[in-house]
Amino acid sequence: MSVSELCKRGVVTIHRNATVEAAAQMMRASHIGNVVVVDAADTRKPVGIITDRDIAVEVVAQGLVPAQTTVGSVMSAPVVSLSEDDSFIEALDKMAARGVRRAPVLDRDGRLKGLVSVDDLVPLLARELAKIGALIRHGQAAEMRKNVNAFTDEFAA
Repeated sequence: MSVSELCKRGVVTIHRNATVEAAAQMMRASHIGNVVVVDAADTRKPVGIITDRDIAVEVVAQGLVPAQTTVGSVMSAPVVSLSEDDSFIEALDKMAARGVRRAPVLDRDGRLKGLVSVDDLVPLLARELAKIGALIRHGQAAEMRKNVNAFTDEFAA
């Protein structure tokens, strides 16, 4: 399954020159924990991401004033992005390699198509693991039937 099929499409974006206060207000209004940062020149090309944790650790804990601090000064950049054609395994690999929980999904032109989080991938991974578990159980049951039949055949003779 491709990342394009898994990603959330309604991505909230903010310009890098906006204030952290504005980003926090957007997060609150949209009930989300991150906002994709874009350049004013092209609103669909991500240049970073800012999370609620970034705000807590990099702004509030440092004593900075959210209304006077720009998103660009505290955002995580460069942003780890995924191609819309990436599989969910490729997405997990890329995200794990960089230690990120969220990644923008880009089309072939590098424009924002959606956002994937680890929380989106875990249910799919759980379903795939359940299929593997069922396959293993099926194989074990077949082996047991084979052994029972061989045992029965031995005593029938």
